[in-house]
Amino acid sequence: MPIVACLLLAGVLVWQITGSNRTVRRINDADQAISLATRVEKLIVDEETGIRGYQITSDKRFLEPYRQASATLPQTLDQLDSIVDPVHKPLIEQFRTQHLEWQNNFARPMIDAVAQHRMVDDVDMNLTGRRRVDAMRGLMAQIESDAEQVRSAHAQAWKSQSYNVFLVLYIAALAMGIIIGLFTHDRMEAVSSAFLRSLDAQARRAEELFRSEQNLRTTLASIGDGVITCDNHGHVQLMNPVAQELTGWTESEARGRPLTEVFNILHESTREPLEDPVSKVQRLNRVVGLANHTVLVRKDGSEIAIDDSGAPIRKQDGELLGVVLVFRDITMQRRTRAALLANEKLAVAGRLAATIAHEIHNPLDSVANLLYLLQHNPQDPEARHFLEVAQTELARVTQISRAMLSLYRESHAPVVINLKEMLEDLLLLMEGRFHSLGVTVTSELSDGMTVEGYPAELRQVFTNIIGNAAEAAGNGGIVQVRATSQRLPVNGSAEIQQDGALIEIVDNGPGIPTEVMKRLFQPFFTTKGERGTGLGLWVSQGIVRKHGGRLELVNNDGVRGTVARVFLARKPVIEPPVISH
Repeated sequence: MPIVACLLLAGVLVWQITGSNRTVRRINDADQAISLATRVEKLIVDEETGIRGYQITSDKRFLEPYRQASATLPQTLDQLDSIVDPVHKPLIEQFRTQHLEWQNNFARPMIDAVAQHRMVDDVDMNLTGRRRVDAMRGLMAQIESDAEQVRSAHAQAWKSQSYNVFLVLYIAALAMGIIIGLFTHDRMEAVSSAFLRSLDAQARRAEELFRSEQNLRTTLASIGDGVITCDNHGHVQLMNPVAQELTGWTESEARGRPLTEVFNILHESTREPLEDPVSKVQRLNRVVGLANHTVLVRKDGSEIAIDDSGAPIRKQDGELLGVVLVFRDITMQRRTRAALLANEKLAVAGRLAATIAHEIHNPLDSVANLLYLLQHNPQDPEARHFLEVAQTELARVTQISRAMLSLYRESHAPVVINLKEMLEDLLLLMEGRFHSLGVTVTSELSDGMTVEGYPAELRQVFTNIIGNAAEAAGNGGIVQVRATSQRLPVNGSAEIQQDGALIEIVDNGPGIPTEVMKRLFQPFFTTKGERGTGLGLWVSQGIVRKHGGRLELVNNDGVRGTVARVFLARKPVIEPPVISH
């Protein structure tokens, strides 16, 4: 019923307002007609004034009002003709005729007579011109008078319509008030009960939200990673206890501060500030992780190595609401990795110990026998040959010992490494092992290949890979070691390439089964039983990645065997090594 009443009221209002608007337009038309008629009268006066001034003074400057009025008058008459009632249009045509006769019979002859200095005081001519001007003014006065009457009638009608609209509104409002009051009274109880049910539902939701928030806070407090939440402007809102411990800031101190002040991160090697996770998430609009080798500068100035990720928090419509940052202290992880690395080094050294002892023992036996022969045959011409052989064997022992000493000599900064020399030294140290395994090893090493890195770590990588290849080839097998300079794409991009070296170790063993291939680089996975630690390839891969390179093992296409490929960048960005004592 309120809707029906509103529709009826709207119809009445539209009808009344439409009539009022029509009346107002008519009043406006009458006002405009009066204004234009008055303007026409003024233009006539300007024309007559200009003619009279020119007649008296013979100065053409007095003709300027006449000319301006004559130019404006036709346009003004057209405007007046377009808005007056049809009954007034004959008056306007009569005015045009009178004005044309006035110009032809008085104005223009008067201007010509003055210009030629003829007599201009003809009484009949002046009286005729005056009568025509009065007639034209009379026509405009009649139009003005009629327009005033029309305006007054329409104004009175408008007042009557306004009164009727007010009366209708008053009666309709009173009726609607009664109807809506009755309807509202009938519906209030339903609305009241619905409101009470809504309050109960809101209370239950608030309780559920409180329990959910408490569960979340308990979860955040119990997990082992640091968690920081920020708004979309990068200001800290929440920190769990682990985050407070790692950053050195309490939640009350950090709340509202910029994340860059609380979570100050640097690159471990370059010491350059890193992009804060909030800006990175906003820029990429996805989950992001920190760059490698990131350190967190705590509030007291101390530093810890961390690993972290940032994820966006979104509204239902997808708009970014904030960012949650999860990070952890990886200092113990690094120490564990260093311990595993040291353990693998000891394992490699143990495997080489027997080989090196054998390699050194054989030349020393030869030297001892040669010296014994020299003692019993000092003048024998063959003695000189024995001395040369003894010197050769001693030089071989010296070379083996030098290679052994350099195998684990640590550098505190990357140095330029000649790959050919390093690989030749390794192959020399491992000759005894190759001989005991019955493996033939060939090498094709290009001259002039250099990379920047840590020699001891790279020797450990190639000792592991070459030793694995020799064991896989077995008795009678062949291992090929090839090294060439090469340019390879950076991060799979064909447009950006870097200079480096590609080292390939190829064996003709049985190859690697698919199920084994999937787990090769997992720590503590080995196919050698008690003889293996399961750390060789895992550590080797970590070292190669640290040197900005790649390590991959694939089965040799079309033939037996496996190919191990190691790409090393010529000038990588390398973090300092973990020195174990």
